[in-house]
Amino acid sequence: MTLAATTELAAATNENLASISNTLIYSAMAVYTLAFFAYIAEWLLGSRSKVGRTAAALTATTAAKGPAVTAGKKGGTAVLERPQVVVRSAAGARDVPDGPGAHGGDEQGDMYGRIAISLTVLAFLVELGGVIARAASVERAPWGNMYEFNLTFSTVAVGVYLGLLALRKNVRWLGLFLITSVLLDLGLAVTVLYTASDQLVPALHSYWLYIHVSTAIFCGAVFYVGAVATILYLFKDAYENKLATGGKPGKFANSVLDRLPASASLDKFAYRVNAAVFPLWTFTIIAGAIWAGDAWGRYWGWDPKETWSFITWVAYACYLHARATAGWKGRKAAYLAMIAFGCWLFNYYGVNIFVSGKHSYAGV
Repeated sequence: MTLAATTELAAATNENLASISNTLIYSAMAVYTLAFFAYIAEWLLGSRSKVGRTAAALTATTAAKGPAVTAGKKGGTAVLERPQVVVRSAAGARDVPDGPGAHGGDEQGDMYGRIAISLTVLAFLVELGGVIARAASVERAPWGNMYEFNLTFSTVAVGVYLGLLALRKNVRWLGLFLITSVLLDLGLAVTVLYTASDQLVPALHSYWLYIHVSTAIFCGAVFYVGAVATILYLFKDAYENKLATGGKPGKFANSVLDRLPASASLDKFAYRVNAAVFPLWTFTIIAGAIWAGDAWGRYWGWDPKETWSFITWVAYACYLHARATAGWKGRKAAYLAMIAFGCWLFNYYGVNIFVSGKHSYAGV
């Protein structure tokens, strides 16, 4: 076989792998859609929570009371009631029970929830296969353009969610909101951001691609999980405030927000997630600077990508510092966290698509 024929065969094989990757991505979107409907069924068919519906459940006096003794029937024995399990709110002004989760403690809702998780695992594996096939089609890491970034980002985000579930963390309430945004992300990828499989620009031919970009994508996925928890915290906190002041939330709020963890739990979860990944984000910036020194002969040049990476770092540092030293919790801290994630989001999409610089590898 001649060299030219060998080259053509290799190119054809690569095109076949690229086509397989596209098929797997569309298949993953179909399975994610089924998972989305299963999560919807979990929320709709699961029973609603009986905690947190009354203002009495939001008062600190409820938690302050000890076990109550209830007299039984005449001649019977007194019954010791179990005290209500509550968590302290961020502001310390009220005690709020954690909701029972998306399924609401209902057997039917729990069944749909388990189906949704199984479909999520299947979709994750199919999408991961699509990412691997994309990488194999050009024999490089699949992070050469925005289309590939989006595929990997959504895969890692779902992987973080499944990893938390595997660690027996009670985060099933995150599933519907995560899968909804993953479908939007993949829809954007296959329509607006799609780029044919191709080789990297020369500047990206480095082992630092595997180190710097992989950690950046992982950090973004974890920051995203923290942002979803923060948004849910803001809604749940408003819901609890309305109940505490005697207000009557609407049917949607009662059906959905009542089943979420207490606002204090959501606030704590978001903080821990952001704090855990922040050191890795610091390493990501340092690794990028080292790579820039190798590729362009300078470690830092205030390129738009470098600038917004640093701005994102400062924003998250302010958020963590405010919580650790100034004691900021609750809504003030949540607003800081959303500003920080907004900086990351602009760095991820805005800089790559709308701003020209040395990191203009969007491919769109």
